[in-house]
Amino acid sequence: MEEDEPELEAGLEAALELAPAVQAAIEQVFPSQDPLDRADFNAVEYINALFPTEQSLANIDEVVNKIRLKIRRLDDNIRTVVRGQTNVGQDGRQALEEAQKAIQQLFGKIKDIKDKAEKSEQMVKEITRDIKQLDHAKRHLTTSITTLNHLHMLAGGVDSLEAMTRRRQYGEVANLLQGVVNVLEHFNKYMGIPQIRQLSERVKAAQNELGQQILADFEEAFPSQGTKRTGGPSNVLRDACLVANVLDPRIKQEIIKKFIKQHLSEYLVLFQENQDVAWLDKIDRRYAWIKRQLVDYEEKYGRMFPAEWCMTERIAVDFCHITRAELSKIMRTRAKEIEVKLLLFAIQRTTNFEGLLAKRFSGCTLADGTGKKPEVPPPSTNPFLEDETGPETDEIVMEKSDTDKPKKPKVPDNPFHGIVSKCFEPHLYVYIESQDKNLGELIDRFVADFKAQGPPKPNVDEGGAVLPSCADLFVYYKKCMVQCSQLSTGEPMIALTTIFQKYLREYAWKILSGNLPKTTSSSGGLTITSLLKEKEGSEVAKFTLEELCLICSILSTAEYCLATTQQLEEKLKEKVDTSLMERINLTGEMDTFSIVISNSIQLLVQDLDAACDPALTAMSKMQWQNVEHVGDQSPYVTSVILHIKQNVPIIRDNLASTRKYFTQFCIKFANSFIPKFINHLFKCKPISMVGAEQLLLDTHSLKMVLLDLPSIGSQVVRKAPASYTKIVVKGMTRAEMILKVVMAPHEPPVVFVDNYIKLLADCSTDTFQKILDMKGLKRSEQSSMLDLFRLRLPSPPPGGDGSGSLSLSAPTPEQESSRIRKLEKLIKKRL
Repeated sequence: MEEDEPELEAGLEAALELAPAVQAAIEQVFPSQDPLDRADFNAVEYINALFPTEQSLANIDEVVNKIRLKIRRLDDNIRTVVRGQTNVGQDGRQALEEAQKAIQQLFGKIKDIKDKAEKSEQMVKEITRDIKQLDHAKRHLTTSITTLNHLHMLAGGVDSLEAMTRRRQYGEVANLLQGVVNVLEHFNKYMGIPQIRQLSERVKAAQNELGQQILADFEEAFPSQGTKRTGGPSNVLRDACLVANVLDPRIKQEIIKKFIKQHLSEYLVLFQENQDVAWLDKIDRRYAWIKRQLVDYEEKYGRMFPAEWCMTERIAVDFCHITRAELSKIMRTRAKEIEVKLLLFAIQRTTNFEGLLAKRFSGCTLADGTGKKPEVPPPSTNPFLEDETGPETDEIVMEKSDTDKPKKPKVPDNPFHGIVSKCFEPHLYVYIESQDKNLGELIDRFVADFKAQGPPKPNVDEGGAVLPSCADLFVYYKKCMVQCSQLSTGEPMIALTTIFQKYLREYAWKILSGNLPKTTSSSGGLTITSLLKEKEGSEVAKFTLEELCLICSILSTAEYCLATTQQLEEKLKEKVDTSLMERINLTGEMDTFSIVISNSIQLLVQDLDAACDPALTAMSKMQWQNVEHVGDQSPYVTSVILHIKQNVPIIRDNLASTRKYFTQFCIKFANSFIPKFINHLFKCKPISMVGAEQLLLDTHSLKMVLLDLPSIGSQVVRKAPASYTKIVVKGMTRAEMILKVVMAPHEPPVVFVDNYIKLLADCSTDTFQKILDMKGLKRSEQSSMLDLFRLRLPSPPPGGDGSGSLSLSAPTPEQESSRIRKLEKLIKKRL
């Protein structure tokens, strides 16, 4: 027993570990901020928190008393809770028994209510039994009377219908037949009765007889062969049409078909394929003929057919179908005779006729989908801001849009669009080939005009303007696009887009890239003497003022073409059929203009860069170890500033309309000039202390000039873009740091190496070698310096290549633990 007591005490003293789910539930029910309640409670950390320093141990008695008081309170609370649970079981059982009794009473009451409801329902059924029987009898009697009346009406109506049919009394038959058919519908469920079935068969026989009789009457009045009967229609035929409305729809369709065929028979004879009037040059006569026929029909037969038959429109639609088929056939036969002007003339006259049909008719007879209903292009958007109307459309005028905001394709106002003109689409290749030829001649004319007139004259106020030929090209594109979209929105639009792509590329290479000034080889090096004798305003740049203006003008033109080509692509997608939109892609042409822009900027950068090269060469050839005092900025700095002041204002003024590309020019120049300046800086060796100070002054002067580059020479001072400023500050600060390292004494070597690593943060031994060369150290000294430099280099991070900027890594846990142990030892020694 005594042996078990230590185990029991050890079990009581061990920490009670609960499952994570139980611990989370306890924290949710009893939230606490006390560290003692945490599952991951650490006694050592808790004690260290109570006594963070050795001085705090003086209050250990007070802390112990507080903890004992807290323990006493916890014991009291536990004791109270345990006592409170003594009678809980008995109270729970009593409450459960009371709840069970209440539930039993509730079930009893529900059963009583259900029994009473069933008794009440039975009583209601007994009371209303006789009333229901009477109600059913009344309903059946009413139905029988109604059915007998309908039967009497049906029998009398069938007799009258048969008699009137024999006498051709179509006026009375029309109303009677509709009534008989309506009454017969009530007997559909009685068709099993022989008498009813016999009446239904008599009605069907009368309908068939009426149909054949009416067709015979129309055949007699309008024979398929022979001449048309003179005079107006008879009342018999007018009433017969009313009867046909009630008969099988096929009777009505047969009447319409025969009448229209007889009415258009003359058209097929007059405009046979072998007749002169059948060719495209006399297409007006076709439309004049149908206009006369429609007027003649309205006068003679307009009242014979019901208005809902839309006979006038049906005649016009059938004429369009016949005309489309005949024109397609004759154009296939005589395809070689089709010329562009003749084709456009025929299309223009045809679209005018289709527009006339749209004004006269609603298009209700086109429900069968005969005439194609293409999507009408939405209102005009960029790049062509003007309305798509005017003489440039070559007599083909589009309806003016209501608003300039872009819209999605909407339902066309003209349901007859394409009902005839669709036949011209297979022959639009003639139009496309013509536009290909015209655009080729236009590009050749642009090239010839540029050669004859030469580059545009420089004008500071209007320099960098878009070349006029660019606007002419896109105006012609607009004309072609509008014209072709009226002819077809299908495959011909795709073919025209291909032509557009071809000549956009030709314009980019022949007009823009082909006229960029060619760079020449750099002139010989500039000596210090010639540099000192250089007068202000002398020309060192390879490009003349005219050439700079030309480059800027070509750049502006390429930017305009880029933006306009993007808008042209959007416009083409609006006009073409939805199924073909994905085939329109001018990304390649936009990339071509982007290349022209990039090349133009590169030429401007190379020109200014080359102008500064002699000055940088002169800087590297100076004897910097012989400089005795620091003066004003060196002559080479003055030369660089002079070239910048000569070129940049011209470029800025000529690119005033394209500020973003001027910013790109500044950024590219800074990215080119600063590394070149640093490379020439490394060539300045050896350098004395005074020489390094002079170079540092020169570097600062160049830095300030470069920061002011975007607005240099301008009356309006603008803040340079942040992206450009960042590049200049980063690059020129590195040059300044190089000179500061050169100025630093190389003794002691450790300090010099650490100073280099701190200022330049460059782990490259090549750069360090160049610094040592600039200081003029001997090879033996350089060798020891390089060895020391390699030793002092910080270790690269894991996975790194050890190159690039320095980076400070965070201490590892082992390093942190070692530092803590050293600190503890130091504290113990002091104590």
